[in-house]
Amino acid sequence: MRFPTILIVCAVLSSVYGSSGDRSSIYVRCVDSCNLEHCGALQSPLSFALRLTRWSCTDNCKYQCMHAITERDVDQGRPVQQYYGKWPFWRFAGMQEPASVAFSLLNLWAHARGASKLRTKISETHPMRSYYLTWSLVSINAWIWSSVFHTRDLPITEKLDYFSAALAIMYALYYTITRLFHLYAQPQGHLTLSAKPPQSPKRKLLAAVCILLYIAHVSYLSLLPRFDYTYNMVFNLTLGLLHNALWGIYALPAAISLIHRFPSRPKSFRPRFVSRAGMFVILTTAATALELFDFPPWGMTVDAHALWHLSTAPIALFWYDFLLEDSRDASWREPKA
Repeated sequence: MRFPTILIVCAVLSSVYGSSGDRSSIYVRCVDSCNLEHCGALQSPLSFALRLTRWSCTDNCKYQCMHAITERDVDQGRPVQQYYGKWPFWRFAGMQEPASVAFSLLNLWAHARGASKLRTKISETHPMRSYYLTWSLVSINAWIWSSVFHTRDLPITEKLDYFSAALAIMYALYYTITRLFHLYAQPQGHLTLSAKPPQSPKRKLLAAVCILLYIAHVSYLSLLPRFDYTYNMVFNLTLGLLHNALWGIYALPAAISLIHRFPSRPKSFRPRFVSRAGMFVILTTAATALELFDFPPWGMTVDAHALWHLSTAPIALFWYDFLLEDSRDASWREPKA
C-alpha cells in the first residue's frame, strides 16, 4: 500500500469492527491519521489523474483506508463492507468505478449508432422520425452523465446523472404514447408529401404534462435538504414500467389486440416484427432485475450495477432495430382508416 501507516492503524485497531464501513471507528481513525500525516501544510502531491478527476487529499485518504481495511477483512475471512453506500472499487486513472464508466460509454455508442441508422434509413417525412432522433440525443446525454458520475461520485455529478436518466425515461414514455395512440402529426395521404401536417392538440397536452411533471420532479429533488433516493427510484421505476406495459400491449397476439398498431389497418393487423417489442419488455425486465443482486464487486471492479449497464447496450441496439422495422412498415404509407 502507498501509506504504510494505514496498515499500522488498521492492525492496532483491529479489535474494533463496525457493520457499516464508513461508520466504523477503525475507518474513522484511519482517515484521521492519514489526514494528519499527509493532508497538512506539507500535503503529499496527488497524481495528475487524481487532480483532473477532482480528488482531494482527504478523498484519497478515504480511498486508501477503505482498501486497507477491506484487504484486512478479506484476509481474515470477514465480509466486505460498504462505504458511503457503495462497495469498494479499485479506481483507474482517477475513475471510481471504471467498469461502470466503460459500460456507460458502451451504451452511449449504442445510442449513437442507433441514431445514425434511424437518420439514414427512415424517411425525413416520417411522422415519428424526429421523436426517435430526439430520444437518441436525450439518451446519449444521459449516458454521458452516467459515465461522468461513475468517474467521480460528487453531489453535482450525481444530480446530473439522475436528472438526465429521468429525462430519457420521461421522453421514452412521451414518444411511446405519441406513437401508440397516434398523436403524431398525421400525414395527408402519403409520407412523401412536403406539406406540414397539422399538429394534434392531444399531443400538445401530453407534451405540456410531461414537461411540467419533469420540472416538478427536478425541483422537488433539488429543493430538499437531502436527496430523496427512494422517491427518485419510485418515480423512474413507475415511468419505466408504464413504458414497458404500453409496448407489451402493442405486442399482444392478434386475437386480443387492444390498440390499432397502424391506423390504416384493423386492430388484428400484427406484422411478425411486433413480437420484438414483447421480447424487449422481457429483456429490459431481466436486465433491471440485476440491480436486485447486490454483491461485492468481482475483482473490486464489476458489480451488479456494472452488469446492468453492460446488459442494456445490446438491448438498446435491439430496440433501434425494432423501431426501424416498425417505422418502415408499408401501412405507414396508407391513408388512415
